[in-house]
Amino acid sequence: MSLKFICPLCQSPLIPHAKTWTCDGSKNDKLTQHPFDVAKQGYVNLLPVQRKKSKTPGDSAHSIEARHRFLQAGHYEPLLDAIKELVADSANDLANNQPSAWLDVGCGDGYYTFGIVDALSTTHQTKVIAMDISKPAVIQLSKTAKQIGILWSQNDKHGIYPLVASASNLPLADNSVTGISSIFSPIIPAEFARVMRAGGRLVIAKPDVRHLASVREALFDTVRPHDSDKFLLELEPYFSLNQRVEVISELRLDGEAMADLLTMTPYAYRAKRERREALFRPAKAGKFETTAKFLLYELVKKAK
Repeated sequence: MSLKFICPLCQSPLIPHAKTWTCDGSKNDKLTQHPFDVAKQGYVNLLPVQRKKSKTPGDSAHSIEARHRFLQAGHYEPLLDAIKELVADSANDLANNQPSAWLDVGCGDGYYTFGIVDALSTTHQTKVIAMDISKPAVIQLSKTAKQIGILWSQNDKHGIYPLVASASNLPLADNSVTGISSIFSPIIPAEFARVMRAGGRLVIAKPDVRHLASVREALFDTVRPHDSDKFLLELEPYFSLNQRVEVISELRLDGEAMADLLTMTPYAYRAKRERREALFRPAKAGKFETTAKFLLYELVKKAK
């Protein structure tokens, strides 16, 4: 199985090269070959201007930096370990000594992506496409990947392809990946099914019903519970649920960690200022405790 990209403008085959990716133009009337330059950090921007819903779509650089600090501090490490275990098990089930590809949708700065690469590196040759609509996020991921030598241009066996692209219009050919992960990211059932081969695995992480309950209860008068399973009905025509795993991480947050947590979630701008200030008082003393609760799902692509 070979990894095949397609042009986001005309859906013609897109050929990666060191400096510029160029499509062959075979799917457009004028046979125009669209070029996409490789940035110095190693990523490729495959999000056409006409498909952007804002000038700077996705998470801001400020939000990405806060998430990077929070995750690197290890607060969600139990989730990372569970994802790695689930991905490794999926890869072993799919292993057939053939090259394969894994797509990480909404990769952010790469915290979970690099864990996925690590889990896959113990199996067979696997390319990982790290994709996000946020350019600052992909830049951060690309820099890290380049530093450790696992960019697609550096590593033929387990290279990462960082892409700025939309989950609604994946720049991938039909049946071109064996696995997809969506960690707190968009889920587009028909598009995921299009690019995944039959029997491929879909790994999804969602907040559980009581995720960060004490934080939300401190910030808001009314707390709406997370409906973690609501997306399963939409996936049912294409995927069957294989397993569901609960992950719990007990947190003790100081002021800096609390500030980063609020910045990387919608809580910061939805909550009233006096509520946020009250929340920081125990956190500044390093005494704010809460529980992060997640649900991991593994689904299998159905045969047509």
